[in-house]
Amino acid sequence: MLEAFVFATVLCGFFGIILKKNLVMKIVSMDVMSTGVIAYYVLIASRVGLFTPILGKAKNVEYADPVPQAVILTAIVIGFSIQALMLVGVMKLSRDNPTLETNEIEKNNTP
Repeated sequence: MLEAFVFATVLCGFFGIILKKNLVMKIVSMDVMSTGVIAYYVLIASRVGLFTPILGKAKNVEYADPVPQAVILTAIVIGFSIQALMLVGVMKLSRDNPTLETNEIEKNNTP
């Protein structure tokens, strides 16, 4: 059931990228899709073990793998920096164009 919600989040982001014409909405949709992919990765990685891999008194238990957690943390940081870079690009583009609609930008910039 949770997988369906995560998959729906990814699809909402994907269709937002394709169907929305505003550049800021495309960036937000890309962030929603990225969040869905990260949530799916966390969902799959959390099923392996329930205990954190810290030395303690628990004996003979399955520990959670810390590598997916590190990869996800890296993906979140990279996604945030890419989103910031895209927003700076949109800000620079908005200086020359009165709108952020892709159809109008293409119309104004074609020879």
